[in-house]
Amino acid sequence: MKKKLIIIAGPTGIGKTDLSIELAQMLDTYIISADSRQIYKELKIGVARPSEQDLSKVKHFMIANKSVFDYYSAGKYELEVLDILKDIFKEKNTALLVGGSGMYIDAVCKGIDALPDADPEIRKKLTEKYEKEGIESLRFDLKRLDPEHYEIVDLNNSKRLLRAVEVCLQTGKTYTSFLTKPNKERNFTILKIGLERERKELYDRINRRVDLMIEDGLVEEAKKYYKYKHLNSLNTVGYKELFAYFNGEYNLEEAIRLIKRNSRRYAKRQITWFKRDKEISRFHPDEKQNILKFFSEHT
Repeated sequence: MKKKLIIIAGPTGIGKTDLSIELAQMLDTYIISADSRQIYKELKIGVARPSEQDLSKVKHFMIANKSVFDYYSAGKYELEVLDILKDIFKEKNTALLVGGSGMYIDAVCKGIDALPDADPEIRKKLTEKYEKEGIESLRFDLKRLDPEHYEIVDLNNSKRLLRAVEVCLQTGKTYTSFLTKPNKERNFTILKIGLERERKELYDRINRRVDLMIEDGLVEEAKKYYKYKHLNSLNTVGYKELFAYFNGEYNLEEAIRLIKRNSRRYAKRQITWFKRDKEISRFHPDEKQNILKFFSEHT
């Protein structure tokens, strides 16, 4: 029987953790995280890492196993997870891949074609343009060159914007085209479900979660890594707003408001990404019986 990888995808705050643990216990298998920030061992509160109690219930992979000082990419993630799956499938018939990073999920399911090495001249010109004209110039160029990627990229992440524009200019192709090539062959079958809630319900959950993060010590956690704020791994919602607060750009109340707003915006981009995938069967997280029935019919 062919081994099966079950994807549980959805935006931040949707309720993936509780559901995935319950399913993993039911299927007697393990969970691989597909969260591009939970991989960092230094970040805990601000990335909503599962609690120690949750992690003890089911074996998890790709959580707190990298450092914010490490270079990491979706391409590296693809190779690492494929190796993990080989080991899991030696003893289990199924494995769960759970998270909100659409690029990481696509990397495992479809593969990512290697992007071209940076052209130093193009990189230099774009960097100079960014330093002179600001991030808005990169947004404008990307919207013109690759409107599809513009809809899903983090518009506050200058490095990702610069890289996408760079690839477009260097190759004459859209950055999206490198993410949507024919799927690589996998020796396991893939079953995908996506979790959905009404927008207001989701946004209320996100707002409440941010309040809990602040209560749990997010400000203190961010303060520990303030001197490393230049790292791309720390250009992350929840941390970058607090770094600006530490800089004296605004007060704590405004920082919290911006964390909530930017978390909602991030969730919206995640929803846009997953909507493109026609292989995803969609459920509300509370529809546990329907989800379990769906899995029993397909496993």
